[in-house]
Amino acid sequence: MELKWLLCVTLLALGILAVQAHDMDEDNDADDVVDIEDDLDDGIEEVEESKSETSSPPPAPKVAYRAPVPTGEVYFAESFDKGTLDGWILSRAKKDDTDDEIAKYDGKWEVQEMKETKLPGDKGLVMVTRAKHHAISSKLYKPFVFDTKPLIIQYEVNFQNGIECGGAYVKLLSKTPELNLDQFHDKTPYTIMFGPDKCGEDYKLHFIFRHKNPKTGKYEEKHAKRPDADLKTYFTDKKTHLYTLVLNPDNSFEILVDQTVVNSGNLLNDMSPPVNPPREIEDPNDQKPEDWDERPKIPDPDAVKPDDWDEDAPAKIADENAVKPEGWLDDEPEYVADPDAEKPEDWDEDMDGEWEAPQIANPKCEAAPGCGTWQRPMIDNPNYKGKWKPPMIDNVNYQGIWKPRKIPNPDFFEDLEPFKMTPVSAVGLELWSMTSDIFFDNFIICSDRAVADDWASDGWGLKKAADGAAEPGVVGQMMAAAEERPWLWVVYILTVALPVFLVILFCCSGKKQPSAAEYKKTDAPQPDVVDDEKEEEKDKGEKEEEEEEEDANEEKLEKQKNDADLGSASQEEEEEEEEEDRKHASEEEETVNRSPRNRKPRKD
Repeated sequence: MELKWLLCVTLLALGILAVQAHDMDEDNDADDVVDIEDDLDDGIEEVEESKSETSSPPPAPKVAYRAPVPTGEVYFAESFDKGTLDGWILSRAKKDDTDDEIAKYDGKWEVQEMKETKLPGDKGLVMVTRAKHHAISSKLYKPFVFDTKPLIIQYEVNFQNGIECGGAYVKLLSKTPELNLDQFHDKTPYTIMFGPDKCGEDYKLHFIFRHKNPKTGKYEEKHAKRPDADLKTYFTDKKTHLYTLVLNPDNSFEILVDQTVVNSGNLLNDMSPPVNPPREIEDPNDQKPEDWDERPKIPDPDAVKPDDWDEDAPAKIADENAVKPEGWLDDEPEYVADPDAEKPEDWDEDMDGEWEAPQIANPKCEAAPGCGTWQRPMIDNPNYKGKWKPPMIDNVNYQGIWKPRKIPNPDFFEDLEPFKMTPVSAVGLELWSMTSDIFFDNFIICSDRAVADDWASDGWGLKKAADGAAEPGVVGQMMAAAEERPWLWVVYILTVALPVFLVILFCCSGKKQPSAAEYKKTDAPQPDVVDDEKEEEKDKGEKEEEEEEEDANEEKLEKQKNDADLGSASQEEEEEEEEEDRKHASEEEETVNRSPRNRKPRKD
């Protein structure tokens, strides 16, 4: 019992200390800044001295960086590890229908390492500025033609500062004679747009392609269905993520994040609006007939209102059984003028009217059940029925919901190979973001999945390995979190210490037995054994009884067997003795008969 109370007091003390530490942190924030800095400096010096005395933990293993190199044929590959923007063209265009102050594509791009990089030497393209239009592009090594080879687009994105509203998608620009990368803007024709985009709490992963109508020659954007996966983490965890689009000649597509499929489908079935229009459409000139009846139910024309139906009966009536509470003050008003109120000195009755003291609750009513004229409370009227309406019945003239008739779609066409899109000759980023320092890296466009996987392993794979090597263990993360939020110590104590306390509590909560000395002093009868020992001896006694009973049964059976053997042997001996006795008797009788004395005399 003493141990139990000691544990309770210890847990309570630890919890109070943790809460006090948290409160002291909050109070210290309001103290003088100079005092805090002095204390922090002293504390830092002490911590550094203690750290030098104690053994430091082993450093995390480092991952050496090496720029990725394509392992096969590619249409474009860029790792930015040269540290320059060679081959990239900054746009000098202006957006149409936009104020001149923000119409220019004057956002800054730079090649930098990530701010918290774990791979020294690994550089990428960084969108440095915020709240500006950014546009940059580069030519492909050779145009990609959509024929018999799949298209694979892959690149990395890291939202170093998170993201409020903005995109990080890439555009594959259509191969046209008018393409001028120096004037790349939002209206520049593209074939595919792919990548993450976010505004507010709307997290998107775009895959859009522009499909050419074979009848009109016009282009229309087709959007892939939204993925079922939760995309929020990719925008908020400030880690580098790998985005991959695989587009196959059989019109199937896959969208992967960190080499995991998050969306897939078919260009013919899973795009909005559909690639192919419907064969039939509703006739725009068809009109519903005036006598068309769409009512499934109608009021019964033969129904008659009952004679006893009172439509004028009120819904509520006064409760006739109610009784005025005793002590009700009928002559006292609920509110009276405030006797302590005074007319303001600047009150002008000509302008403001006659002054009246403000109303306050009548103090006499505080101790009474009520004041003023007493009225009976209102209750539901049992005779209330409301306005009578005839019941509804099936409409015998019901014709269903009218729809215009179908006619052949004059704009119908059927494109069974939407994969054969407009060829692309350049890749570009045309973005607006309210967040700066968006990091892009390791772009690749190819047709071989193995080449893309090798590129990812040499680039994104190294980043992932370096991040994993630098991340602290679970205990380290918990300790770091508790340093920032001291109240977490209470959670840790309750989570870890409480189960241990409960185990000890249950194990040590048995009734304490008085010692032999106490029994001797008081001459009280001392129990032979404790309850547990009694149970054990009882079980042991029962087991011994069973064993003794089995031994007795075995001895009995053995004895019976021996008796049976002895009985059969004695019976044989008795039979032999009887046989010998009979034999001796017959011999004696024969001897007697031969004796002369026993012979009878002859009769002459």
